Amino acid sequence: MGAEADPCRSGLVVALQANYCSVELDAEGPEGEQRLLCTRRTRLSKTGQTICVGDRVHLDGVDWNSGRAAVAAVELREGLMLRPAVANVSRVVVVASLAEPVLDPLQLSRFLVAAEATGQQVHLAFSKADLLENSQVEAWCTRVRRWGYDPLVVSTRRSWGLDALHRCLSQPGITVLCGPSGVGKSSLINTLRPELNLRVSPVSGRLQRGRHTTRHVELFAIAPGALVADTPGFNRPELPPRPEQLACLFPEVRQKLALHSCRFSNCLHQGEPGCAVGSHWERQPWYLNCLEAISQHCERQDQQRSRTDGPAFRRRGGRLEPRLDHQLRQRSRRGERQQAWREGRQQAEEISLPGQADSDRDLR
Repeated sequence: MGAEADPCRSGLVVALQANYCSVELDAEGPEGEQRLLCTRRTRLSKTGQTICVGDRVHLDGVDWNSGRAAVAAVELREGLMLRPAVANVSRVVVVASLAEPVLDPLQLSRFLVAAEATGQQVHLAFSKADLLENSQVEAWCTRVRRWGYDPLVVSTRRSWGLDALHRCLSQPGITVLCGPSGVGKSSLINTLRPELNLRVSPVSGRLQRGRHTTRHVELFAIAPGALVADTPGFNRPELPPRPEQLACLFPEVRQKLALHSCRFSNCLHQGEPGCAVGSHWERQPWYLNCLEAISQHCERQDQQRSRTDGPAFRRRGGRLEPRLDHQLRQRSRRGERQQAWREGRQQAEEISLPGQADSDRDLR
């Protein structure tokens, strides 16, 4: 009789770091275990499947004594934010500081575009509101309302807007806090849940930039059924892969297109004749900047595909990987045995040749 197989478990990936992920179990283990440190099966990599924070997974090979297991399968995702990589997102809160670091409208627009690309609810929170005059704060709020967002104004020092933020984050599902480094995402979570004591640090005094204190994505419970993802800060959010997908990610453009249609169905809203969007909207320069970046990226991809998508490359699990030169391939064990057999047979024939020649002379 063989050993009894480990029971399969299911759970939620709540943290991902290096080659390991932390999985919150749906049911406690034999000794009350709630989390397991997991690796992933090789077959997931071979088929091109990735694991993200927020994924629902199934485990096998559970070792309760060491608290280890392996991810055997990943359930289908209902939504995915590419950067930071979080699956099954319910809403996204873009956090932007009004000061320290100074708010950049182009960078903020790119973060909002990346959030809109998830197809989920998008909220905007202005942090460090106590560092500006009330008139300046209201000017920013009025400005982004024209973009289509009703911002939350918060300050951890003076406890402004924390109740409204808590109500937003306490809704069921996974909420992602994203934004540049140093805007105070971890500080906001610490204010709502002081016992977590997440690591924070001030912005660089010389460059006025964040110090990348948060290194990985992790989920924290804010309320029953409500999880918040604290994410590392970065300065270049992902844009949609195709130019025609960009316009619908601007709420003010969606509003205009809902009322009128463009003359041409493939209009990219760059001021073409008959464009329903027009050129008189504040974020058009930043829209054009993003559009140019996407077009250049598509051109580079097309050039790379024309060079690499040939006989020297093959597709495996949705990825393009180079084919090895035949001379560089490692010989299989079967091939090595066959080669050894052929070499041994050739040596035996060479040894037998002199004796065979003497017998032929005797016959003559």
